[in-house]
Amino acid sequence: MIHHAHRRPGRGAAAAAATVAAAAVLAVGHLVAVFVAPAASPFFVLGATVVDNTPKWLKDSAIRWFGANDKLALAISMAVVMVLAASLLGQLARRRFAVAAAVLTALGVTVAFLAVGRPAATAWFAVPALAGTLTGVAALAVLFLGFAGSAQPDERHAGPTRRGFVLALAGVTAGVVAAGVAGRYLATRLRDIGADRAAFRLPPVAKPAPPVSAGMDLAVPGITPFVTDADEFYRVDTALQLPSLTRGEWRLRIHGMVEREIRLDFDELAGREAVESVITLTCVSNEVGGDLLGTARWTGYRLADLLAEAGPSPEADMVLSRSIDGFTASTPLAALTGNQDALLAVAMNGAALPVAHGYPARMIVPGLYGYVSATKWVVDLEVTRFDRVEAYWTQREWAPRAPIKTASRIDVPAAFATLSPGEVVIAGVAWAQGRGIAAVEVQIDDGAWQRATLAEAYSLDTWRQWAWRWDALAGTHSLRVRATDSTGYVQTDERTTPFPDGATGQHSRVVTIR
Repeated sequence: MIHHAHRRPGRGAAAAAATVAAAAVLAVGHLVAVFVAPAASPFFVLGATVVDNTPKWLKDSAIRWFGANDKLALAISMAVVMVLAASLLGQLARRRFAVAAAVLTALGVTVAFLAVGRPAATAWFAVPALAGTLTGVAALAVLFLGFAGSAQPDERHAGPTRRGFVLALAGVTAGVVAAGVAGRYLATRLRDIGADRAAFRLPPVAKPAPPVSAGMDLAVPGITPFVTDADEFYRVDTALQLPSLTRGEWRLRIHGMVEREIRLDFDELAGREAVESVITLTCVSNEVGGDLLGTARWTGYRLADLLAEAGPSPEADMVLSRSIDGFTASTPLAALTGNQDALLAVAMNGAALPVAHGYPARMIVPGLYGYVSATKWVVDLEVTRFDRVEAYWTQREWAPRAPIKTASRIDVPAAFATLSPGEVVIAGVAWAQGRGIAAVEVQIDDGAWQRATLAEAYSLDTWRQWAWRWDALAGTHSLRVRATDSTGYVQTDERTTPFPDGATGQHSRVVTIR
């Protein structure tokens, strides 16, 4: 009697096979999501779930460590975790394939369940995850069950060989890559945001915003420019995948505590009078001395006018804005109806909004931190009350009302710079949107505060450059800055974290003169 030995892939081969099977779940799921909804892609469902359930301290740390690259850091972290989990699944499949297949199926069903629970999801959102899971289990079967066989003494009658396994692995991998490439290609073909943006035409503006004069941009090398290029503008949001929304697909609904519900498409919006404003936006996560703020020329339509058409109830005090990806923000109604520069913006610095900054439409509200005012890809405005509903970040214990605090920053010289004795220019920016900057002072070590020279002010809603010339002597010195706004408030030296309503403290830098 001839005894048959069960063949199994090695540990490394098993890990590779399970990783490819897991990749099949994501690639096929992403391909199917092209036809269902981009947000239903399993990878992005998992990413959004992670973002929504990450502890506040970890989110703050991620923004502090990675800034605008926090989404890339999350995607890489998720990929690493998935590879490690797939490797463990592979070791299980070597010994108990049925259990491993059941685990993969359970995970896929869980993702499908999470998908239908996403904001604005339908039952169809489960289809990409389920289709991907079926494909992943099939790939797992091809690679593991196809490898298992009988090792005969006569190699001519042996079961599937390692060479056959490698060929099968290569074939499945090629299929996974093809599905991934097809998904990206079709997503671009079916929803070409680049072409849609290229066809955008800036609406005519009856009264352009005042120009930025030379006196508003101090000629100091290294200082932050008064107007921030779109490519350099900070980005902080909850979207792991940028929403793909064309102007033809975009709709805005204004409803809730109003006399009449308003629904607009982009053509109807474009028929209204456009306005232009230069406004500095600030993220509440900005640390003392941080760079999560920027100034741009925004073109759009007054939110006060749009809300007036709907007729808000006198009892309403808040507008809950909603993004196409489900993010919400709660803005005081008075900040929208009482400020002519609060906009539904469609253009930035004379061009269509970048997708990363809200194309085709976003909110811009002066004087408030972005998490309560600057909803991107906005599609819904619900007039309501603060005591009836909470928004995304207020549900996570951030303050419901968040006026931007008076602050300032040193841009030059750089931290820990080594400089020569003599005249050194210290310069930077200061901001207090809604109030404006009246003065900026600089302190060297523990000396007296010295009044800096201010650039020309543009408006109360924009930052202001400043500079001070210092006769520097040899040694190691601490530089500190503080601002005073137009109400007379002097920026505090008490350090607080961004949570729950914005950081406080005076920015400082250490330099060496020798």
